[in-house]
Amino acid sequence: MTLPRVVISGLGGCTPLGHTLDEVAAALRAGQSPFVASAHWPEHAVAPVEPQGDMARAVRPDPALRLLGGWRHRHYCHRGAQLAVLAGLRAARDAACGASAQADDGSATDWAALLPEDTTLLLAHGPMLDVSGEPGLPPGDVNCLGALWLLRWLPNTAAAALCRFLGVHGESLCLNAACASALHALGEGYRRIRAGLTSRVLVAAGDSRLSKAGLLGYMRAQTLSRRGPTCGPRPFDAARDGFVAAEGGAAFVLEPLTVAEARGARIHAEILGFGVSSDGGSLTAPDARGTHAERAVRAALAEAAAVMPHGPHWISAHGTGTALNDAAEVALLERVFADRGLSPAVMACKSRQGHASAAAGAVELFTVLAGWRAGFMPHIAGLDQPCSARLAFVREDAPFAGPLGLLENFGFGGQNAALAVRLWT
Repeated sequence: MTLPRVVISGLGGCTPLGHTLDEVAAALRAGQSPFVASAHWPEHAVAPVEPQGDMARAVRPDPALRLLGGWRHRHYCHRGAQLAVLAGLRAARDAACGASAQADDGSATDWAALLPEDTTLLLAHGPMLDVSGEPGLPPGDVNCLGALWLLRWLPNTAAAALCRFLGVHGESLCLNAACASALHALGEGYRRIRAGLTSRVLVAAGDSRLSKAGLLGYMRAQTLSRRGPTCGPRPFDAARDGFVAAEGGAAFVLEPLTVAEARGARIHAEILGFGVSSDGGSLTAPDARGTHAERAVRAALAEAAAVMPHGPHWISAHGTGTALNDAAEVALLERVFADRGLSPAVMACKSRQGHASAAAGAVELFTVLAGWRAGFMPHIAGLDQPCSARLAFVREDAPFAGPLGLLENFGFGGQNAALAVRLWT
């Protein structure tokens, strides 16, 4: 039996460099930096999505924000969840799955027809890390909590909101594999379509760790860069000293190629393979050699071998900028590619947008697609002394060597995910 080819037929985003592919590409091309001093820990940089606070109050006249802004229960979605909902609404609209998709008033009735009701929803986002129960409340003042304050802590609140807005009644799952969450969700969506379990999947990811508590956790783990309050990280540089926390959201609609072509959908990319593994070791530090992460990478490449027998043209590396993560990833890439005489171009999107935690893989795929549409691979910022001479790091904006690529994410707890893709024109 021939398995269906799985494509991305809709996308949406809200990232530190912009909300659309064109905005992100323009910001990358201009060398725009999203890094600013944290409001809570001014000595550390962060990469926020503008504006801060309630996403629904942003001055951006798009139907998704109007819909979210008009929902009276939106405060039960914490900021990361709001980013996921906003990206998911935009992806559904981009997919143009219903006749009402082009309506512009943002009303709930227009949005409810965008996806078939048996659509599978996969949500990837991190926990709420605000120190107070609800926006604007004094820390620790539990007497001021709203009656349904618990909703802000539940992992499925954003998923429930998206199902409500889009009329989705199929399977709804919330995945959290730390920084591998978004790629894991994309891979699970790909697997479900290939297995014939569903005809369409909406993968939505969003996360924000820029609260005082969120950044404090990273500070105590000694993973944050100390370069300065407006400086980005330096992935794969000999002088790297940690990552810069970011927030963001991105979402994608997945469906069989035949279905997308039959309805005349615009295809952004095709998923060719997926691999996932666990280190089974430290709760924080990666396996020093990347041995088990390599299993995920090789699994994705093996599944995509019919299309990319000689490997990918480019790699979107995890590239956090921490000493341990980068060293392990370099060792992995050297074994898988350099030892075979292969030299795919290596990008590190976190150098340009920061580390979006559970949403990282989705934001990075969105960033790669922005560069692809604009005709260039974004260079790795701050890479002055590469920690490997055997890998082809992208040090200047350059045309893509081809459409075949590999995305990697490795998270706390040894959660590893890799996704092989083909970008479409």
